[in-house]
Amino acid sequence: MTSPRIEVDLGKIRHNAETVVRRLKNRGINMTGVTKAVCGDPAIAQAMLDGGSIGLAEARLSNVRRLRNANITCSITLIRTPMLSQVDEVVQLCEASYNTEIGVIAGLAAAAIRKNTVHDIILMAEMGDLREGILPGDLGAIAQQVVNMPGVALKGIGANFACLSGIAPTPAKMAALSDLSTEIEGLCGPFIETVSGGNSANLPWALGKQPIGRVNDLRLGEAILLGMDPVTGEQIGGMYADAFTLIAEVIETDAEPAPLPIALVGRDLAKFRLVSNGEGGRRLILAIGYQDTDIQGLTMPSGTTLIGATSDHLVISTSQSSSRVGIEMRFRMNYKALMRAMSAPDVETELLDDRHPKPSPSRNTGKHLALI
Repeated sequence: MTSPRIEVDLGKIRHNAETVVRRLKNRGINMTGVTKAVCGDPAIAQAMLDGGSIGLAEARLSNVRRLRNANITCSITLIRTPMLSQVDEVVQLCEASYNTEIGVIAGLAAAAIRKNTVHDIILMAEMGDLREGILPGDLGAIAQQVVNMPGVALKGIGANFACLSGIAPTPAKMAALSDLSTEIEGLCGPFIETVSGGNSANLPWALGKQPIGRVNDLRLGEAILLGMDPVTGEQIGGMYADAFTLIAEVIETDAEPAPLPIALVGRDLAKFRLVSNGEGGRRLILAIGYQDTDIQGLTMPSGTTLIGATSDHLVISTSQSSSRVGIEMRFRMNYKALMRAMSAPDVETELLDDRHPKPSPSRNTGKHLALI
């Protein structure tokens, strides 16, 4: 088999989606599957849909084109504010988009009129994360402009949490988002169909006991793909955290050098350090590096220690005497490492047969969520 590669267990992704969808349904919330971390891989997207996602969300039109070319016909929403240079393609490929700029919305409206269609608009409100959004005090006025603009329709509002600034959603912030939707209806008249409360960081709130207000949608990627709470980094109970495995091949192995004083010359040498386990361990070099993934986001295999990495080499220390050139080693990835690896041109993706019976998932309930 080719390496480096990512093994993807589609059955585990589908299971994670089913688990979240079932619990959110009890709270009156739908799930929209976010496929940006996997570059719009059609098979992974289909696993999310098979698990109950009502549609898909993407940040890049190249990924949306990939989905459409694979005959994915469900509703796809562009969750990054569209570029003015791409409004025609946005209208052609996506049923809806998240927006913050009235000029861009006007461009989408003109494109929709040219194509004799109507494009749905979801306005993003700035609720503290500072990544993107319209200030709450300005949201009503912009909503009124959208309602009066031919070619587009105001579908709803949304918010984002715990991305740029790490601001986690709180009951007070989520209640304020619900209040904004009610205020907009008071100004504009039409019913707000979608109130998208945020991303995977919102799951502890959504599955808690407090009222959800008018929030009826979450945009979920990390929780479905990796089974992790992005705020705490803990595995979500009842979900798989190993649907993705990064595999790399050993290209050099030798006795581990003793640590020696070295003079660091140049900024790149600061990335490398010598370690010793004091037990005659071995130093392994693997054919993978920073061009392929976020090395700091990898979980080292048992019995190994990270020494350092360059653009195309990963150096680790191991106590396993059986290590030899040509063997493959397996790594778990966090969300950043997964995104980098899925988009790397030299990292292939292998889809595992997900129709075989699966073992029961780990029942690690964690501190926040117990999705069982």
